[in-house]
Amino acid sequence: MAEKVMVKGNEAMAEAAVRAGCRLYFGYPITPQSEFTEYMARRMPQVNGVFLQSESEVAAVNMVYGAACTGNRVMTSTSSPGFSLMQEGVSYIAGAMLPAVFVNVVRGGPGLGDIQPAQSDYFQATKGGAHGDYHLIVLAPGSIQESVDLMEDAFRMADEYRMPVLILADGMLGQMMEPVEFPEFVKLEGINDHSAWALRGATGRNANKVTSFDIDPVNLEKMNMLIQEIYKRVKVREVRYEAIALEDAEYMLVGYGTMGRILGSVVKLARNKGIKVGLFRPITLWPFPYAELKKAAQGVKTILTVEMSTGQMVEDVRLAVEGSVPVEFYGRTGGMVPTPDEVLAELLKHV
Repeated sequence: MAEKVMVKGNEAMAEAAVRAGCRLYFGYPITPQSEFTEYMARRMPQVNGVFLQSESEVAAVNMVYGAACTGNRVMTSTSSPGFSLMQEGVSYIAGAMLPAVFVNVVRGGPGLGDIQPAQSDYFQATKGGAHGDYHLIVLAPGSIQESVDLMEDAFRMADEYRMPVLILADGMLGQMMEPVEFPEFVKLEGINDHSAWALRGATGRNANKVTSFDIDPVNLEKMNMLIQEIYKRVKVREVRYEAIALEDAEYMLVGYGTMGRILGSVVKLARNKGIKVGLFRPITLWPFPYAELKKAAQGVKTILTVEMSTGQMVEDVRLAVEGSVPVEFYGRTGGMVPTPDEVLAELLKHV
């Protein structure tokens, strides 16, 4: 068994990206994510990779766009206002069907907000923050170890489906420290062999072309429908979630990321009081586990969705159960984090 080391979340995710084969990183520092960028500045030269601090987040995402055209594993990381600035580039990357990995360490908002943890970027991440019909695969780790474990999956899915993948973390996950076991380095041989489409240098009539543009509406619709077919495969193959103590549950808590982790403590507190409570934690926010949540909610009296926002994922929870179960909501915003006792008190109002 590999030795565990105590690491800050941002640095753990960065090291996991290096081990997953990322050799191209472009970014701009912004709290509470800055350690990610700082770590990559040190680490990329050590693995014969490229690090470039851009002049802005707009520049960073367009550098990612260009590098992704080569088929190599490329990424950037940022926090909420920075990710907003990247949205046009994200849409171009999705439209051009390019693999890239993004990390958003969410902070309080709207506007400049603060640097405390929040989950108020859910709509932006899962419903499309920019223009056009597109999606990102969105992964929401609940611990530093899970963020490390999901990083190789993020790059693998980006390559396999030729689409951008977003790891949606938050300021708490980025700044806290936990013991982590890192995976071995992936073998780079073969994983970047995308000669069928990538720009690797060509002459004459066989040159590849990467674009998200077609002025002919018939052709543009065909391109859109091809992308939608890929999304259908993702929905079948990549849905992930965690279910805790739901076998006999009369009440269900739903939360993602570090909020889902906090709700694990609420389940224990409630069970100690004799209240049969379970937890459903979505790990893929897109594709959202609609069918799995609806099945898990059978026989449950009430669902309480808890978020570090004014209520965003709760809409997908209500869509999932289709009115078969009452869905209540509790949230804190602006960087405030609900405590287990606070959530339990809210839950008891519905018992």
